[in-house]
Amino acid sequence: MNDTHSFLTKEKFEELKKELEHLKTVRRKEVAESLEYARSLGDLSENAEYQEARDMQAAIEERIAHLEKTIKEAKIVAGNQKGDVVGLGSKVCIQKASEKGSICYTIVGAEEANIQEHKLSYLSPLGEALMGKGKGEEIQFETPNGKQKYAVLSVE
Repeated sequence: MNDTHSFLTKEKFEELKKELEHLKTVRRKEVAESLEYARSLGDLSENAEYQEARDMQAAIEERIAHLEKTIKEAKIVAGNQKGDVVGLGSKVCIQKASEKGSICYTIVGAEEANIQEHKLSYLSPLGEALMGKGKGEEIQFETPNGKQKYAVLSVE
């Protein structure tokens, strides 16, 4: 599944579009004003405020370029059509071998991954191992701490 597309939910796609609009309209203007003020202070070679504003401008422009590329290449996923196999948008509950508790994740694109929200990238080692698996199957994948084994308890 390694291609040039960013897989996003509709909600994340809209969130990124909002962020892009905010950066282009509000933040660019704020930074331009900061640059103008810093220039008015005189000697630019020793002007910390000017350098800070330039660094901020570069960071904002870099983020804008990243968001534009992500939005342009985005493929919206609306959940897995087949509820019996793990795919993008699936909610999957797994249990680590030799442990009693289980944990559930939603499989998402890399841009949307957030482990605190239990959103797991399909490109992560665990995400890759889960893709295409069904309820009752066991998975195994390599981590820096060695091989990990899990059982798939449910797929929605």
